[in-house]
Amino acid sequence: MTAQLPSAVAQTYFDALGRGDIPTVMAQFADDVLWHQPGDNQFSGDHHGIGGVGALLGGMMEASAGSFQLAVDGAVMVNGDVVAVPIRFSGNRADASMDMGGIDLLTVRGGKIVEVRLFSEDGAAEDAFWGPKK
Repeated sequence: MTAQLPSAVAQTYFDALGRGDIPTVMAQFADDVLWHQPGDNQFSGDHHGIGGVGALLGGMMEASAGSFQLAVDGAVMVNGDVVAVPIRFSGNRADASMDMGGIDLLTVRGGKIVEVRLFSEDGAAEDAFWGPKK
């Protein structure tokens, strides 16, 4: 069996996110995945491994009262093992909301996502939504 192409791994990942299929989402990550979360908020910084990324994603769902959503918002671009994906993400809760575009960069090797770098169009608004570092 050969490893999936980076674009196919990204497609599986984003399709699963859209369905809320967390087991399939998590299965796309390498055990030692490194996730770089931008900004200056409670989730900012580097998150290591499946456990760290799972805790991050779970924390975001909790902080957004389960409303956090993300969808592909343009053409997926591939350069070797790096996949750039324009996305739109949003969340709402009683006291705050956000809705903005961004770019997710996924590095895929051996059929697994080994690194994630995120970019947001309005970092200050995203920081305000997620809240200060704890």
